[in-house]
Amino acid sequence: MFDLLSSFDSHTLALLVLVAAVAGLARGFSGFGAALIFVPAASALVTPAVAAPILLVTDGLLSLGFIPGAWRRASRRDVAVMAAGTMIGIPLGTYILNHADPLPLRWGIAALATAMFLLLVTGWRYTAEPKPPLTVAVGALAGVFGGMAQLTGPPVVAYWLSGRGEPAEVRANLILLFATSTVFTTVSYFVSGLLSLKVVAIAALVGPLYALGLFLGAKLFGKASEIVFRRICYGLIALSVLSSLPVWR
Repeated sequence: MFDLLSSFDSHTLALLVLVAAVAGLARGFSGFGAALIFVPAASALVTPAVAAPILLVTDGLLSLGFIPGAWRRASRRDVAVMAAGTMIGIPLGTYILNHADPLPLRWGIAALATAMFLLLVTGWRYTAEPKPPLTVAVGALAGVFGGMAQLTGPPVVAYWLSGRGEPAEVRANLILLFATSTVFTTVSYFVSGLLSLKVVAIAALVGPLYALGLFLGAKLFGKASEIVFRRICYGLIALSVLSSLPVWR
């Protein structure tokens, strides 16, 4: 494994581990948010085509423990309809990630993360009754964002937090949706050649701290002040986006 990591300096690897820990904390608490923190910052360190697969492998494996609880709490019909949409969008997002020039792609990811960040901060929610065709369309958009930068969550959050479902159910829906989309994305990344031994090696390095973040975040859910924690997460997302801008090169 050390040979696979030899092309990265220790400073870069240490920063990746730190960002992964913070991303895991946000993911464990809210059910989403890891990509908004990890992918922009990690893209500045190891390129988007490496950063996105790292998060896919790390989160996909370490979030398996959340699935049984989510399966019991989630609205599985709603998740299935949304997942059908993500299955449509993921290949397109993967193609963009695999073929776009890294520098413009970093700008694109930063812009996308900023837009998703503003969507969350402003608290905008879809207020009409969710319809299956629209749910599939939102899922397809989320799939494109997910395939390109693992940013599946924000469009779905804005759509599902329409006031109909309880926060615990929405969180469970998100966890179950991410588990499903992870399977689709893994296949898509593998076929496109984005999954490599180097990606697996970095995922193994950042995995323990990401797992610790997931554990602590899950423990905080329902105990810590949601308002305070969300404000902290928003600040970390903003810092991640700002620090990832190619202008700092």
